[in-house]
Amino acid sequence: MTVFVTGGSASGKSAYAETRAEEISGGGQKYYVATMRAFGEEGEERVKKHRARRAGKGFLTIEQPVSVWKAAEAIEALGKKPGEGTALLECVPNLVANEMFGEGEAVGWEEASGKALAGIARLGRAVQNLIVVTGQVFEDGARYEASVEAYRKALGAANRGLAKLADEAVEVVAGIPVMLKRQE
Repeated sequence: MTVFVTGGSASGKSAYAETRAEEISGGGQKYYVATMRAFGEEGEERVKKHRARRAGKGFLTIEQPVSVWKAAEAIEALGKKPGEGTALLECVPNLVANEMFGEGEAVGWEEASGKALAGIARLGRAVQNLIVVTGQVFEDGARYEASVEAYRKALGAANRGLAKLADEAVEVVAGIPVMLKRQE
């Protein structure tokens, strides 16, 4: 099963995704694939907050800010058969930004979204359940410089691709999950 979780900043999407992972894991191993590169004190605080919320929930954390397919290899190296376990990927906006801007010269939006989608698809094949957390950065109506607009295109393309592939798509609004798509 693939679950796509979206919402605005501080909407409660991460907490919802963690709860959903516990529900669908059936007591099996849970992996938390972290894509954030913590820059500065604010970034470090955000990472600490997420780690504290996951404490005691049985997640094995794999930090993979780029090339998410490597997280699939790490899971498989632990001796798990493909199709076992539940992975929660947090989050697509960080992954897309890292793929686009993080390794030397920036790549185009199509390449960045393609790398992110391919890596996430590979991760999905390594586990029984995949929960993908993303965000909405499109609603302010403002126009930005070319590199930011390219990033928004890349994230939009990744989000559309993931939502299409997902069995469930949920938007979390003020802590309330609103089901957008559910395949029985």
